Amino acid sequence: MKNIIKRQYKKIVILSSALLVLSLSSSCSSDYLETDPTTAASEEAAYSSASNLMAIINGMHRNMYYRQNNSQGQNGQGGIMIMMDALGEDLVFPSTGNGWYISTVRWLDQVNENGSNDFYPFQFYYALIRNANLVIANGPTVPTPNATDAATVKQAIGEAYAFRAFSYYMLVQIYGKRYVPGATNSQLGVPIRLIADETPMARNTVEEVYTQINSDIDEALSRLSSSRPTKSHFNDKVVLGLRARVALTQGNYALAASSAQQARAGFALMNNATYTSGFNNLEGNGEWMWGATIIADQTDYFGNFGAYMSRNYNSTNIRQAPKAMNSKLYGLFPDTDVRKKLVDQTGLHTALALPSNYSKFPYTSQKFLSVSFSDSRLDVPYMRAAEMFLIEAEAKARLGDEAGSKLVFFDFAKNRNPDYVGPTTTGAAYITEILNSRRIEFWGEGFRFLDLKRLNMGLDRTGANHSSVVVNNVLTVSSTDKRWEYLIPRAEINANPLIVQNPL
Repeated sequence: MKNIIKRQYKKIVILSSALLVLSLSSSCSSDYLETDPTTAASEEAAYSSASNLMAIINGMHRNMYYRQNNSQGQNGQGGIMIMMDALGEDLVFPSTGNGWYISTVRWLDQVNENGSNDFYPFQFYYALIRNANLVIANGPTVPTPNATDAATVKQAIGEAYAFRAFSYYMLVQIYGKRYVPGATNSQLGVPIRLIADETPMARNTVEEVYTQINSDIDEALSRLSSSRPTKSHFNDKVVLGLRARVALTQGNYALAASSAQQARAGFALMNNATYTSGFNNLEGNGEWMWGATIIADQTDYFGNFGAYMSRNYNSTNIRQAPKAMNSKLYGLFPDTDVRKKLVDQTGLHTALALPSNYSKFPYTSQKFLSVSFSDSRLDVPYMRAAEMFLIEAEAKARLGDEAGSKLVFFDFAKNRNPDYVGPTTTGAAYITEILNSRRIEFWGEGFRFLDLKRLNMGLDRTGANHSSVVVNNVLTVSSTDKRWEYLIPRAEINANPLIVQNPL
């Protein structure tokens, strides 16, 4: 019986790679990700040249921000980032607005095996994995008549391994139980599919999935250098950053600290003026390591990340349900911290001159600003040097190197708050200070649900500015609750007789 991901996505995958081959034949510097979704070419053509092989990778990067025949809220990695934060306590929806992501806020998506939002991450990451598998399998036979083509093929295969590692890392966190450092981790993860076929497969264990992730990271690092076409692509520093993430999740703190330190080399923290300028300049912001720039003629309008997370775009969702910060989190930091300057306690945002039909709620954020009221595009952040500072600080603290940790954390915190004099806490309290800084730093960037799961912490929305109507009484969730694992989509179970469902 055919695997549902492969059956449904085979056509789409071939399209998004082959079409890019066609579009790349005419080139100017800004159109490297352009594609025509109504044109198709053979899969064979995709492996006929180095440039065509790289076109597949370009298509994968494009799919990170562009929805493929899916619901409006399922806009690639950006949509999943919103889901991961909507499940947490720090991203606040002050009203239901026109309904986008409200089922996620209420913890209803992951328990509905027939639901679109339960299926989407599974669908999205396995589509990326299929493309990665095709590049890895076919890349070595692509003609390389010169050194430039050989370098292009090497880059493409390296990025394919990076994509596969990233995709499995997201899948196992969403659909598997948490990784427990020091344990056997024999709990079920997700199927490891390394060939682009349709053979039914059972779920591998969480440990096996992480072993594959780390193997793919090593393979990517063996092929990638610091060179890359744009910051939307992987290079060695981004893969080192991914290794730091994975190592932190696995409790391999020595590797997490060293990888984070290597990854952030050359990426300076942004200054405070840049921090308040809208989080929309991937190439021009030296702190951003990896992200997406949405090309003007590839915009998804009401489907872009900015159509839900910006403060200024003229969409029903932004007008009715602007995104706010947890008031308790906001209160943990002094007014001199630049990250608080992105939040308006009154909700008026007078500097933005918002029209009168924009609803105003306390603690709404203007961290993300779209191009304009009529253009929802903004660059989507996937990885920043700030994360590497905080991973290194947390990992060193957990290793017992508190002095070394505090040196790293001071450099980071002093940048965000010029009046910061250094941590006064020690032990568990100091680690909490790091984690709280991580919460405010990455508000809206898709980390909170995964962090809570990694840390084996429950959800606690009490005492903050959450609307009881919006959260529908989901204020607390125990760390032992079954809902920390998304159900395997019913469509996959029906198509794959070897797969096993998570506990209902």
